[in-house]
This record gives sequence, structure tokens and C-alpha cells, in this order.
Amino acid sequence: MAFDGLFTGKMIAELDFLKSGRINRVTQPDNQTIILTVRAMRKNQQLIISGHPNFARFHITEKKYSNPFEPPMFLRVLRKHLEGGILKNFTQLGNDRIIVIDFDNTDEIGDPVQRKLIIELMGKHSNVILTDSDLKILESMKHLTPNTNAARTIMPGFTYEEPPTAKKHNPFELATVTPLLTSDMPLKKQLLNQLEGFSPLAIDEMLALDSDIDEAFQLFKTHMNTVQPVYYAHGAKEFFYFMLLETLGTPEKTFSTLSELLDDYYNERGERERIKSRSIDLSRHISQLLQKDEKKLAKLIHELEEAEQMDDIQLYGELITANMYQLKAGLSEFDALNYYTNKTITIPLNPRKSPAENAQYYYKQYNKMKTRKVHALEQIAETKQEITYLETLEAQLAFISYEDIEGIREELQEQGLMKKRQKTKATKKQKIQLEKYKSSDGTDILVGKNNIQNDYLTNKVARNDHTWLHTKDIPGSHVVIQSKEPSDETIIEAAVIASFYSKASQSAQVPVDFTLIKHVHKPSGARPGFVTYTDQATVYATPDKNQVDRMRIKE
Repeated sequence: MAFDGLFTGKMIAELDFLKSGRINRVTQPDNQTIILTVRAMRKNQQLIISGHPNFARFHITEKKYSNPFEPPMFLRVLRKHLEGGILKNFTQLGNDRIIVIDFDNTDEIGDPVQRKLIIELMGKHSNVILTDSDLKILESMKHLTPNTNAARTIMPGFTYEEPPTAKKHNPFELATVTPLLTSDMPLKKQLLNQLEGFSPLAIDEMLALDSDIDEAFQLFKTHMNTVQPVYYAHGAKEFFYFMLLETLGTPEKTFSTLSELLDDYYNERGERERIKSRSIDLSRHISQLLQKDEKKLAKLIHELEEAEQMDDIQLYGELITANMYQLKAGLSEFDALNYYTNKTITIPLNPRKSPAENAQYYYKQYNKMKTRKVHALEQIAETKQEITYLETLEAQLAFISYEDIEGIREELQEQGLMKKRQKTKATKKQKIQLEKYKSSDGTDILVGKNNIQNDYLTNKVARNDHTWLHTKDIPGSHVVIQSKEPSDETIIEAAVIASFYSKASQSAQVPVDFTLIKHVHKPSGARPGFVTYTDQATVYATPDKNQVDRMRIKE
């Protein structure tokens, strides 16, 4: 990617239409993202500002973001100082990735005030800072204390200082670049060190335009005037820019606006990162529970194998009793005829015990093993069921939405597999939302993406004559075709969805069972999402993300 200083300048130019727009609302979907809803061009525009280490950016977004019920402190301060205000201007500091947005507003008593929102797009050091007109910091997304940063302090009450960066030349104030160059290092590195806001991508493009560096510099600045948002994919590497790049050939995609480009590029990547950061503790906890259960299962199987010796132990007791008349105290073993096989076997004895006590010992061991076998069989069944349940949750985390993460957390708490957090404020219970799809022939298909949704879909929403699908012996989602007699094509397409939302999403030819809802039953006391079914048939489907995306109904 290349969100450099040049791209920043073009983005500011694109957002010029927001000037004089009113800030209707400020939201903060997560700790590193804020959204300003600006009323401009007769509609509400969502200006997203991200301080994420990998996805720092600002642009107009069409994506709808959920918001926390309890607003963080930064959001509260932003709302106090920006909501109801007017966006006056965007300013780029030099050609760097530092943007200042000016606002006019009124304070509590109605007096006019000016506020500045400073956006620093600098990788892991990215930040968003709110100041007054004198650059006194009111609040920031990330705090930098004197103990953690010797260069500057970003805390409420301190005066804002620009980040300490290498001093470079603004390319728009230069006519030539030759006077800046020396011969003691490679040309590309010199240009990167001297030209502010130029990324390696821009340098490569400029050097390819002409062998004369000054001529290439002027040609590049001319080419910059033609804005064409583009996306390139070269193997595992991906790039986007505000103009066509001859060095990268034909673009994979073109867009009408820079915002549209960034929305497309960051949408899935940003959402995955948000989900990962929010669910990382859940993923780790489920993984630990699985490891614990797998160790427990191995131990139980070992106990069961030991219990299988109980028939030999019982035989030892019987043979000692049958030969009691010829046994003497102090023996460590004796040979006896096994009257079941007519073979002689050696029976170990405790020389400190009498023959009768040795027989009693073996009878007690037999009874213990018999009880242990029954217990082990019960525990093995329960542990296997819990492992299947946890594997289902683990698979769901791979495709869960951000809004459903808390649902899995609550489910684990209700099942006694995770400690409940201390109650703070009562949160509004989310309405269960099922994913909706439409097959090629227009048949509706519903999908549950966690166990709560699976139970709701299978037991509450689906009718007895609807068709239910699930991957065969593989953790995954419940899928329901809302039709009495779905076509073979619809069943295959629903099977593709079922295979995609399963633990086998990276496999091919995944077996998917389908049957009528009336043949699907939830056992009493079973864990969420667990069902049994009969009268099924099986089809094979290969997960295809593009096909699943085409069928999804976007709301």
C-alpha cells in the first residue's frame, strides 16, 4: 500500500466538499477508530479516522459500524467539543501525513470557540489529538507520558508538539532535486531521505519516467494532476495509489474516488483486525480449554485401558480362594491352573499379607476397576462432547462478526467455561440477526454463525418442511433453505455456504448432510448448537468465498 504524504494531499483535496458541514454525531466503534458524521451535500457523510498501527487512514466510508454502549473517555470529550460544530478547514503540515482539521463551535455558555483535530498517520505511532485554538491538548486517542516518550508528551493540559521526524524538503517548493543529491549513497535512498511525503512506490515511478532526475521530477509532478484511484496485486504484495503507475502495469481495480478505494481495501482487512483484537482472549481461552480436555481425554483412555485388566484381577482373587488350602503366608507368588483355559499362570502375592488378605485385595481392586470403567466411559463421552463443542466455537471465531463476539463470551460464561465479569451497567440485549442469502433461483437461505443463532434458526425460525444442512461430522454453522422443495442447484449452493462456514473452509469436496427440519432434534440438556438428525442425504461441496459473497443479501 502507499498512504504517503502525496496520497494524503489528494485525499484532503477530495474531502474539500465537507467544509462548512455540520458535525451531527461523533462515534467510536473501537479504541483506534472514530467516525465524524458530517452533514454536507444534503446528506450525512461518515468521515472515518483511524489511528490503527496497520490501517491508519481517513476517508469517507459507506460501511456501517456498531458502537459500544459505554462511550470511552476520548469519545465523550470529542462529543462535548465537536458535536454541533462546523468543519471549517483541512490543513496538511508540509507534505507529511499530519492533518489538522479546524472546527468552529460554541461552549457551554454560547461563546464561540475553535477546536483542532490533529491526525498523525504514522504506522504504530499513529494518533488522533484534540486541541483548542492555542494547541493545548484536550484529549487524545493514545497518551504519551514523559516516562514512555522522551521526545514529547501527549496528555491533556500539555501543548501539542509535532512528532520528531527527519527534516525533509517539501517537493512542491522545489523546482529541481539535483542540488539535494550527493554521491555517497544509492539514488533511491537519497530521494527518500530528501523528499517529504514520497514513498518508495512514488520514487520508483518517478525514476522510471526519465533518465534525467530533474526531468523525471517535473514529469512526475505533472502526472500527479491526473487522479485515478487504483489497486494493484502482485502475488502476495498489494498496492494502492491515487494515480496510475507504469511500473506496476495494468491495475487490478480502478475506483471513482479515493474514499471508495480505501473503503474497498480496508473494509475486510480492518474488520478482520477489529475482530481479532476483540476476540484474541476468547481464542486463547478456547484453545486452552481444548488442550486441557485433550489431556483429560488421554488420561481417561489410559484409565479405561487399565480397567480392562479387571477380569484378570478378578481371576487372581478366585484362584487364590480356590487354592487357599495349599498357600502359606510369606509367599511372593504362586503358580495356579486357570480352569477357564487349562493353562498355568503366575499370580503375584504380597508376602506381608495372608492368602485370605491377598484374595480380598484382588477382589477390592476388581470392584474399584469396575467402578472406574463405568466412570471413565461416562467421562470420555462427556469430554468428547465438550471437545466437539469447543471445536465448533473455535471454527465460529474464524468467520464471526464483530457484533457477535460478546454472544460467544456470554455463551461460555453460561456454560461455566469462563468466569463471569463483574457486572457494570446493564446492557441492552441484542436482537438475534441471521445472515441471509439468496440462491440462483431466488430461494432464501438463512445461516447461523454462532451457537445462539444456530439454536434460534433451527428451533424457532425454520419450519418443519424446510431443508436443514450441516457439514458431516465437522463443526460448522446450521444452514436452512426456506423452501418445501428446493432445487438440486439450491441444495448445492446451500452446501457451499455450509462448507464455507465450517472448520473445513480451507478444504475441497466437503461432505454436507441435508434433511428436513422435522428430522432435526435437540437432546434435553445438550449444549447450545448441538442437535441430532436422521433421514439425511449427503452432497459434496467446495467452499468458495466469491460464490458465498455473491449470494449474500447486504442490508
